[in-house]
Amino acid sequence: MHRFVSAAGRAAGRVPASCRGAGEEGLRGAVGRPRRGARLPPEGTARWSSAAKASAVKINEKASREKILTLESMNPQVKAVEYAVRGPIVHKAGEIEKELRKGIKKPFTEVIKANIGDAHAMGQRPITFLRQVVALCTYPNLLDSPSFPEDAKKRARRILQGCGGNSLGAYTASQGINCIREDVASYIEKRDGGVPADPDNIYLTTGASDGITSILKILVSGGGKSRTGVMIPIPQYPLYSALISELDAIQVNYYLDEENCWSLNVNELRRSLNEAKAYCNPKVLCIINPGNPTGQVQSRKCIEDVIHFAWEEKLFLLADEVYQDNVYSEGCQFHSFKKVLYEMGPEYSNNVELASFHSTSKGYMGECGYRGGYMEVLNLHPDIKGQLVKLLSVRLCPPVSGQAAMDIVVNPPVPGEDSYSQFIKEKESVLNNLAKKAKLAEDMFNKVPGVHCNPLQGALYAFPRIFIPSKAIEEAKAHKMAPDMFYCMKLLEETGICVVPGSGFGQREGTHHFRMTILPQIDKLKILLEKMKDFHIKFLEKYA
Repeated sequence: MHRFVSAAGRAAGRVPASCRGAGEEGLRGAVGRPRRGARLPPEGTARWSSAAKASAVKINEKASREKILTLESMNPQVKAVEYAVRGPIVHKAGEIEKELRKGIKKPFTEVIKANIGDAHAMGQRPITFLRQVVALCTYPNLLDSPSFPEDAKKRARRILQGCGGNSLGAYTASQGINCIREDVASYIEKRDGGVPADPDNIYLTTGASDGITSILKILVSGGGKSRTGVMIPIPQYPLYSALISELDAIQVNYYLDEENCWSLNVNELRRSLNEAKAYCNPKVLCIINPGNPTGQVQSRKCIEDVIHFAWEEKLFLLADEVYQDNVYSEGCQFHSFKKVLYEMGPEYSNNVELASFHSTSKGYMGECGYRGGYMEVLNLHPDIKGQLVKLLSVRLCPPVSGQAAMDIVVNPPVPGEDSYSQFIKEKESVLNNLAKKAKLAEDMFNKVPGVHCNPLQGALYAFPRIFIPSKAIEEAKAHKMAPDMFYCMKLLEETGICVVPGSGFGQREGTHHFRMTILPQIDKLKILLEKMKDFHIKFLEKYA
């Protein structure tokens, strides 16, 4: 029996003779022509007997097979990946937003997504000059327009000259456009008080995350007790734990000191390292400065101690410095690991392997969607440098519009240029507002019973410690949730505020936190903080 009717046969309304039942023969003569007066089904529809239909269903059931890709057969490293910033709490927020759009009544009218550092989504205005240059690069016909300042046109022409065919639509070198790498090197030299930077050590990346991923890929090796261990701060940005899982490396936790404003203590690094040597080969030390989610800014002395520790223990240093423009507290100052390394002398500067990362996504720019970034890699073995370029070439090149945006971050208007006055006004406005919001969040959280928030010295987040009553912890266990996940879910369901539980970043056992961005506009942030205060007090009363 024919299993299926051919496409041509279906289109013509024909069915193979062997598939015809008595009903079909009742309509057709011996040679297959319709009998006089017989009515046929509409043209283009297949005519099956009930027996033929039943047979086809059975055949199709037999023909279906198990999926090749299932939860059991998929890459177990990918399954182990968790990324709390866009985890279950955010999925729940999306469901609630859909319900609100359908008119389902809630105790609130909107979901406030305070879970992620997405500045423009929270209402921050783009920096005019950056957008002007990217617009000129994207549509070069605008270079003839009198609406754009000459300093923006000058930068756009230079970037376009570095692109194939003078077009942002062309691939670039895998390491990035050469003139932009030169601008990054000049920026680093200026930032670090004249410490030299070589464009050949600069790699443009798809945000900082791409650079961190590439370096970790090339670092992870070995098996069993020789498998690469990666030391990360706890609390940490979940990119690191996710990458470690994906690469099947070994996560080695070191704890920041919450009682001392989330400071980093070398004795804690040493404890962590020595314990890890029993089950892996620790060879990477990750630092986030200013901290995410914790907001601390490391002192120069602390950075010196970390560099000495890395030199002494032969660790490859990763310095995540994407918040380097976000420093608010008096007495705090950003010191790059690169600068401190060189100032410690050639014994360190010629030997310690260091990769530093920056991005367009944070700072005063907030240009997350462009996915622009760079890394500077120092003291890399010449053979490994070739391997790194090879690895980067697999993804061809970073987004070229992101490269252009990164160029404006490192090559902004300078005094005397047309756009300088507007640029500096916009930049200072963003950073001053962030400083006010950081102080506002800290002060308001510390007025709430059962909440303690360390000073927000930098970055874009508050990470307050919250007291959760034992009754609530028991209910969380009954729902198979971490206590702070339970707390954050209740907060979302009752107020529409979406924050990320501290368990997604890591924390000392027995403590509970959440991370909240300070990016909402100041009026909305005040409302948000008041709602959180009211919720927390009711939560304590309910579960007392």
